[in-house]
Formats: sequence, structure tokens, C-alpha cells
Amino acid sequence: MNFELTEERRMLQDGLRRYLRDTVTPALIDAATEDASGHSDILWQGLAEMGVIGALFSEDDGGFGGAGFDLAVVFEEMGRAGAFEPLIESGILAGGLIAALGTGDQKALLEDVIAGGSILTLAHGEPGSRYDLAHVETQAVAGDGGHTLNGRKAVVVGAPAADRAIVSARVSGGVRDGDGISLFLVPLDADGIEMRTYPLNGGGRAAELTLTDVRVAEDARIGPEGGAFDALEAAHARASAAQCAEALGLMESIRELTVGYLQTRKQFGQPIGKFQALQHRMADMLIEIEQARSATINLAGHLDAPRAERERHVSAAKNLIGRASKLVVEESIQMHGGIGMTMEYALGHLAKRLTMVDHRFGDTDWHLERFIRLSAA
Repeated sequence: MNFELTEERRMLQDGLRRYLRDTVTPALIDAATEDASGHSDILWQGLAEMGVIGALFSEDDGGFGGAGFDLAVVFEEMGRAGAFEPLIESGILAGGLIAALGTGDQKALLEDVIAGGSILTLAHGEPGSRYDLAHVETQAVAGDGGHTLNGRKAVVVGAPAADRAIVSARVSGGVRDGDGISLFLVPLDADGIEMRTYPLNGGGRAAELTLTDVRVAEDARIGPEGGAFDALEAAHARASAAQCAEALGLMESIRELTVGYLQTRKQFGQPIGKFQALQHRMADMLIEIEQARSATINLAGHLDAPRAERERHVSAAKNLIGRASKLVVEESIQMHGGIGMTMEYALGHLAKRLTMVDHRFGDTDWHLERFIRLSAA
């Protein structure tokens, strides 16, 4: 099979790599980390002007991409640079749900998202959900031409930078039922929303949301009443593919740093890269990275497959990426020695971000068990 990128994707990759190399500097990362929003307006507008956000959407939704391999190209380069903009949250999760289920003015919002004028996020996870997409305790009670929302949302990534959130809430059924979940587009400054923000270990910021008698109009609902679960699962499959591609980019940058260090650091009058024990460890790392690339390509090619097949590939890829990420982080820091533990050196930021990959959208053990269940079914 031919896994070469198309000419358009190769141009996007080359342009984005150059832009991120020149823009994502230690100073910009520090400034974004210290900013209350947890992101860089300069970088976000640059990505929008380059058309990077548009690459996450199909032509029908105002973009020019939207396929699995478009996501892989964008997020591998974002990972390679160690950038932590809320692209997954705004472009794939929230934006993807509007593209799949939205109508009228809701769809019109995508134009502003693609242009970089609006940032969205998805408030779906809850304190007790533990990666289970069907676990929703937040309640939506209909009445007076709209709904009243009450509940809590946990680790809403990108919320400090966003102006609106898509909030999931239950209109019927039990806490873990797939049926009965609705989605609502809610301004984050609406009455009744309390937001507690905090920094994330891998960069960026998230928030805990408490919703107390939050009133939303009927036209705030996205998609059918109580029928959002399938779209949520499909959006998370695409987000998982993007996260895998980002992890791959992080691994590649860490590999380059480690090879460079082994070639320059000297002991006993020669570069330590000539020591056979370190060569073997580096070879193991390279094999794991190539396995990760294969898994990412495989998942990107199955995002439009039937649900059962797609979800098996999601869990298989996420499990492998989690294991590879752990090995790459541990081996690279050990081969660097003490300098690998300092945040002044680029490896520190990249390693922290790669470590956190396993904690989004299901960790290694959770996806292994899920893959077994899906395969048995």
C-alpha cells in the first residue's frame, strides 16, 4: 500500500512545520503557560490564517479537509513543535459535533471557528465518568421553551480560552445509558456557570464547571433530543486519532533530541552514542516509534469505517500509543541523564506533554479491556 501523502497534504505539512518551528519558541510557550487563557492568541490567529483549522473540516462544513489523514498531518506537526493550543477541543470535538448535528445558525458558527474568531470546547466528562462516554449525571429539564441544566463537568480542556461550550446533559434514562443524552451550546459567561480553572501538566489550561439552574433556549440544543451518544463517540474517535498523531510528533522530536545528545555528549574521549548498550536502547525506541506511526496511519484510515470496526481500531491504537509513549519518555530521560529532568531543556516540556497523552480519551489499561470487549462482541 502507498502511504505517501498527497501533494496538498505535503504542502500543508511543510508550511505548518516551518511556521511552528519559527513561532513556537520557549518564550511563546512560557507566555502561553502564564496567560490566564492557557493559549497564545498570536499562534491561534496564525494557524487560522494558514488554514490549519479549516483542514479539520470538510468542504461541506466550510473547510478543505476533514479526513483522518488531514487530522494526522496537522496534529503530528503540532506535537513535533510541542504546541498546546485547544485545536482538538475546538476543531474536532465541539466543532465536529456541530458539523455532524448542527443546523442553521449553529452551522454558521463554524465559519467563525475556522477563521479563528471563536474558540469552542466540549464539556462532557464528569467527576465519576472515568472515560465512559455514556456516563452523564448532569440533568436537562425541559420547560418554558428551553431547558434548565444542573450538574458538574470535569477537566474541560481549553475552557479558559473558549467563549462557548457544548454541554452534554441527560434528558432521560439511567446514569450510564447511551440513550437520553442531549447536547447544548452554552456561552461560558451564562448565569449559573461557575468555572474553576487550573493549569494542565502538559501545557494549557482546563476547568471544572458547576452548572446551577442554567437556562438555555430551545435553539441551543444541538441534534435530536436524547440522541447524541453516537455523534459523541464518533467525535471522540477522531479526537483519539488526533491525539495519537500528536503523540507521534512528540516522539519524533524527542528522538531527534536524544540522537543529537548521544552524538555530542562525550565520555572516555568519545561520544556516548558509540556505546553499544545505548545503541541497543535507541534501536528499541526507534522500533516503538515506527509501530506508533503504523498504528496512527491505521486508525486514520478507519475513522469512516462501521462503528464496531472503527472503535476496535481506536482502542488498539490508543493502547499501543500509550505503551510507546511511556517507553520513549523513560528511555530518552535516562539516556540524557540529569539534563533530561530540567525544564530549561526542551526535552522536559516534550516529555511532560507526551506523558499526559495516555490520560486523555482512555488510558492504556482501559483501552486494552475495551478492545477485548469489542473483539468478543
